[in-house]
Order: sequence, then C-alpha cells, then structure tokens
Amino acid sequence: MAILFSLLFLICLFFLTVLIFGFYLSGPRYKGPKSDHFDGKKFLNPNGLDPNNFRKVLKYMRERRPEPYKFNYENYVRSERLSERITEDKIKIIFVNHSTFLIQYAGLNILTDPIWSFRCSPFQFAGPHRMRPPGVKFADLPKIDLVLISHNHYDHFDTKTIKDLIKSHNPNFVVPLGMQKAVERLGSNKVEQIDWFQTVHFQKIKITGTPANHFSSRGLFDRDCTLWCGFLLDYNRHKIYFVGDTGYGPNFKEIGNKYGPIDLAMIPIGAYKPEWFMGPIHITPIEAIQVHKDIQSKQSIAMHFGTFPLADDGQGTAEKELRLSLKSTNLDETDFIIPDEGYIMDFST
Repeated sequence: MAILFSLLFLICLFFLTVLIFGFYLSGPRYKGPKSDHFDGKKFLNPNGLDPNNFRKVLKYMRERRPEPYKFNYENYVRSERLSERITEDKIKIIFVNHSTFLIQYAGLNILTDPIWSFRCSPFQFAGPHRMRPPGVKFADLPKIDLVLISHNHYDHFDTKTIKDLIKSHNPNFVVPLGMQKAVERLGSNKVEQIDWFQTVHFQKIKITGTPANHFSSRGLFDRDCTLWCGFLLDYNRHKIYFVGDTGYGPNFKEIGNKYGPIDLAMIPIGAYKPEWFMGPIHITPIEAIQVHKDIQSKQSIAMHFGTFPLADDGQGTAEKELRLSLKSTNLDETDFIIPDEGYIMDFST
C-alpha cells in the first residue's frame, strides 16, 4: 500500500510540475474585438483547419519515423562583418538559417524571426538543437533597424536573441496581434502589432500583415491566444514577401490577387513529414511551389529547412523534394532558390 501511495504521489507531483511550468511559460493573450479570424478568445486559420489535437499528437509520437540528421553537416559561417548600410536602390539578402534572414532593403537592415540560440526551446538544456550554426555571427551583424516576428513559437521568437538585439541594436519591432506585450517585457519600447491585411509604415517601407495557416503557444494555457502572420514589404514599388510559418490554404491566391505580382518571396519548405500530421501548419515542397505560383512570385527563396529537427523529414529531404518538384512543374532552380547560409544574395535592380 505504501508503494502505491508513493507512486500516486510521484504521478501527481509530475503532473503538478507540468501544470506549473505550463502556466509559467504561457505568454500574454490578445484582448480585442471579434473578427472573421478572432472569436474573442482565440485566433482561427483561413484554411479552416485546426492543428492536431492531443490524441493525434500521441499517435504521431507513437508512430513517427524520423529521418536522420547529421550535426553541422554544413558549417560555413561568414568570417567578415557585413556592410553597415547599403544604398536605397540596392537589395541584398543573407540567409542566416531556419527562418532568419538579414534583408538589406530601402537603406535599412531588417531581420526576420531571429534566432541565434543553440536550442529552440524554453530551456537550453533540452529541446531541438541546431544541426548547423548560423551563417552569420551575431557580433558581425550591421546595425539592425527593424525586426519582424511572425509568431511566438520558440524557433521564431527566441527571447535570448531578442534581448541581445535590444541591448546591442535597440531596433523597432513589428509583431502579430497579442505579441507586443511579450516583446515589451524583454525591454523594448519600440513595438507595433499588426493584424492580417493591416498596413503600418516604418520610415519609407509599407509593412502589411498577411494571413498564414498555423497556431501559437508558448505554454499550456495560451494556445492560439496571439496571432500568426507573414509580412509584405513594399518600397518604391518593389515587393518582398516573408511568408512566415504556414500550412497551405486559399489565403495565398487571395494575397496574389490583392498584392501580386511579388518581386521576391521567402517561402518555407521543411518540417512537413508526416503530412497527415504536419499538413495543417507546414507546407510541403510541392505546396511551396504552389504558394510561389499563387502569390505570383517572380522569384522565391526557400527557408525553414535543415537547421532544427522539428519533424520527420531529415537532412536534405526538403531540398531534394523541392528540386524534383521544380523539374516536374517546369520551373528552374533560379526561380526558387535553395540558399546557402552566410552568402550575400544580390537582388538589386
């Protein structure tokens, strides 16, 4: 009987600990009027799909067959500091890795979903870790003017990196609805939050929030309580689209019809297996090509692959599938670039 009580005590203690940490990690909630994608408590996807429930998560954990990753199999890191500033008529983009880009555009330096931490996790002793280093050292960044954050997941909203950016660069931030308070708590007083199809201005750039199919959460009690989005940048009639983290849906044709053609798009291709589980929140390489077509992109860049093992597709799988899909759809690899970390891509016109 004593053993049974001890076992029950340990089980209760475990679940209590999980609840406490789940509450502690949960972020601020958005409070605002209802809309077609906010029911007053939670945000909704334009594709009408909900990310998988707890039962499907258990099935995924039980049946998953992860493909192999090799640690640091590509480890190029720039050895020189990047240019502090380029002229307004130039456009240069550097892929750091995962969904982090340095965009030099309109005379500004812009970062997307910056993460330089070793793990995308609330703790640096556990959770998915890097399989390749950032292609640019944090210390070698030029002065950062603007940071775009697509949603609050740990591989896109890395608080250690955000704190370092605030301390070293004190940039402006544009974030989805509900995330302003989370960034302000890290020390910034230059944060603006944005809804889907809402436009704000930063210096000479128009920034429009765009719909994505995903979800949000930091802990157990804040599921879908902040928005997720992409960002369309428009300067001097040259449009750059950072798609964010997303599954496929009708929103992309709507974006193409409303804002296309797009000059340059950054589109995710990885973390999509198994498709029955990841489909609502991540696109496959062939769906990435469909997004490229839907938004009328003149040229696209792949992202969200090869850095963190977040799903069952392994080393090189997404890149290989994208190349095969490009051939089958009569597109050239120059139409949809698979970037190397740390190298400057010059799109100046």
